[in-house]
Amino acid sequence: MWETFLAALLLRAGPNAALVALGAAGLGFVAGVTGCFLLLRKRALMSDALAHATLPGVGLAFLALLALGLPRSLPALMLGAGLSALAGLLAVHGLERRTRLTQDAAIGAVLSSFYGAGVVILTLIQGLRTGQQAGLEGFLLGSTAGMLRGDVLFILAGGVLVLAALLVLRRALVLIAFDQGAAQVMGLRIAVYDLALMGLGLMVVLLGLRVVGLVLIVALLITPAAAARLWTHRVGVMAALAGAIGAVAGWIGAALSASLPDLPTGPVIVLLAFAVLMVSIPLTAGRRT
Repeated sequence: MWETFLAALLLRAGPNAALVALGAAGLGFVAGVTGCFLLLRKRALMSDALAHATLPGVGLAFLALLALGLPRSLPALMLGAGLSALAGLLAVHGLERRTRLTQDAAIGAVLSSFYGAGVVILTLIQGLRTGQQAGLEGFLLGSTAGMLRGDVLFILAGGVLVLAALLVLRRALVLIAFDQGAAQVMGLRIAVYDLALMGLGLMVVLLGLRVVGLVLIVALLITPAAAARLWTHRVGVMAALAGAIGAVAGWIGAALSASLPDLPTGPVIVLLAFAVLMVSIPLTAGRRT
């Protein structure tokens, strides 16, 4: 086992294991950095709603492809997931602004209803007499074993776009997170920046569906950021540290899964990130934040 684990860690356990390790590490880094801004803006629950809101879109996109007589296509399924999550985001935003519901209540309502609708749609799909629906459950908990070169390139390219956008928006996002009043005085449109941040969070969710699935991608977004927050109060250092924690968790989790084939990759990655958080709590108990 240890020889196989070391080989996987050094990208010598075969091309598929290397692809999974690179994809998981890239996703972990992007999720960790993005999660810092979500955490500082107190939007962790929103990322949960976005993740769960992707499920009905996956099912509806599959049914649309089936009705058109087209083969199952990952880009089409991802497009459906993205549109569904966008609808969920707009629903939360609308409930919060046009009703007396607080944000957490609006998120809870949208999260549960969209996820329930997705489960119903996928259950109906599983009853169809077609083999194309095989593998759709991978969107729930990830399906790293089937990752291809194109999937890894998709994750890395999307991750670069997300990081570039965060680099451009970082000053405004930090100011809004720490001093919303000053941001308003400076003329920043807070709602627009919030939507932009949610859009970047949505992109990370879509990137992570293939690796850890919609159930666990929220943990990968928030847990590395929470661990990094315990070590520093500087946003730049926090983002870099969270990205490193996410990347290492992804890399080691993929290597462990390669050495123990029955071990699911996504849950292992999340557990490794959580272990870092648990270790960080006592080690940083006396630090000022």
